[in-house]
Amino acid sequence: MAGRLYIKPWTTPPLDALCQDSQPIVGPNLAPRRPISIIRHSEGEACWVTAFWGLTPPWLKVLDYAPHCARAESLEERPMFREAFQARRCLIPVDGVYVWKPQPRMKQPFLITRVDRTPLLLAGVWCRYHTTLTEYNDSTALITVPSNSLLSPLSDRFPAIIEADEAHEWLASSTASERAHQMLTTAPLELLGAFPVSRRVNDPSHQDWACGHPTGPMTYWHH
Repeated sequence: MAGRLYIKPWTTPPLDALCQDSQPIVGPNLAPRRPISIIRHSEGEACWVTAFWGLTPPWLKVLDYAPHCARAESLEERPMFREAFQARRCLIPVDGVYVWKPQPRMKQPFLITRVDRTPLLLAGVWCRYHTTLTEYNDSTALITVPSNSLLSPLSDRFPAIIEADEAHEWLASSTASERAHQMLTTAPLELLGAFPVSRRVNDPSHQDWACGHPTGPMTYWHH
């Protein structure tokens, strides 16, 4: 399960034709129930949008109940996710995702990144909720899939990763649900690595970049 995100200020999403009218939200320790930046289609073009991290359909009354992750296997079984998955898919560009490995006396945080440390495009869904009759906000949730064998000792789930050459197809509302499901796959073993970080990241109020600094070597797949 993805509980925190690491997004550097110089992150450049591997996505062409991206409209950038405003600077995306960045941070070393971004937590759910707060704003994050997503990429979605608007009039056929990919653009940045600020969204509440917690999917909030119009009927949901309490934001604390808004899920920040959705399981790929049940996207079309649960009414909360079904419509969004069929027509409102998005991407969340990040540099890393924090997970916590259970230890005998505590949980050790790890930061999972690409082995080459380039950005990841995480799959998500979005929907809109009205705060008044004329005012509204967007909201989002990440889509998770089973972790690969390298990451499963750290977490049994991890956000689905969309490759850049499939990004616009993923975003397009014209893409059939069956095809979109095919893109939600477990990450290849050679793609990702993980390294331990300071337990300062356990507290979401800590927003210094040292939260994402390695405190040990990266574990990655050896061919």
